[in-house]
Amino acid sequence: MRQRYDNLDGVSNQKTFQDMRKWQKERKSKVKDLTVQIEQCPTKKINFLQENRSQTTYTWIGHSTFLIQMNGLNILTDPVWADRMGFQKRLTAPGINLADLPEIDIVVISHGHYDHLDFPTIKKLKGQPHFYVPAGLKSLFNKKGYQKVTELNWWEQIEHKGITLHFVPAQHWTRRSINDMNTSHWGGWMFENQNQTFYFVGDTGYFRGFKEIGERFSIDTVFMPIGAYEPEWFMKDSHISPEDSVQAFLELKANQFVPMHYGAYRLADDTGPEALERLYNEWEKRQLSKDLLKVLLIGETVI
Repeated sequence: MRQRYDNLDGVSNQKTFQDMRKWQKERKSKVKDLTVQIEQCPTKKINFLQENRSQTTYTWIGHSTFLIQMNGLNILTDPVWADRMGFQKRLTAPGINLADLPEIDIVVISHGHYDHLDFPTIKKLKGQPHFYVPAGLKSLFNKKGYQKVTELNWWEQIEHKGITLHFVPAQHWTRRSINDMNTSHWGGWMFENQNQTFYFVGDTGYFRGFKEIGERFSIDTVFMPIGAYEPEWFMKDSHISPEDSVQAFLELKANQFVPMHYGAYRLADDTGPEALERLYNEWEKRQLSKDLLKVLLIGETVI
């Protein structure tokens, strides 16, 4: 009997057939403008990123994929370069071509959904990365031929060449086939060195765990999802809305908010520009400093 994992407070993400039918009917009545998409950065630092082994940087590839450079290491979060996600064609190209990446040292996976774990992408990565994955996923990686794999459960940590990686809770679920629902965990990753702490939230609904994470860590930059929230009655347990993402950011007491998980794949009824507009509106409503919000173009690098 395989172990199955749960959310805090027993929050369930399971939906009924009737729920699915209701969503399908709602979706047919919605007309969305897909001609406007998130823009590519016009000045990408590809040559710099290939050579850099000294400066701390992060680059948004798109969706939940970031290239983070810390301690001379190249780290990828949820690497997905797939051109399609199910029946949906990718709306925006990845910010850096897969072939233009530097050699990768670390890959972290937030959970097993296909828009976060794409083995065809992983197969093409340069280097011999070490994979850090949620509890329950190591066996799948081993079956695919990957042996440098470490799995962690919530609140566990591990050192990797001067960086402490922490696996922290999220509110979500996972599935890759008919019979494996929630047989692996889900969560976010904290990257901590002597000077800086990055928090990659992964995929999540709004939940009380943000307060505890904010109490345990001093966070410089949080990579926070804002998309795939509509219809909210259906999605809220699994995907955080732009408004709730701002509340989560405040509870985390982080220094900077970098939005992600929008604009690449249409996983729900909202669009990337809609998510971004709602984020800006909530930021203004709460009268937060513009300096705390860093919205990236696709392929943009922060040094």
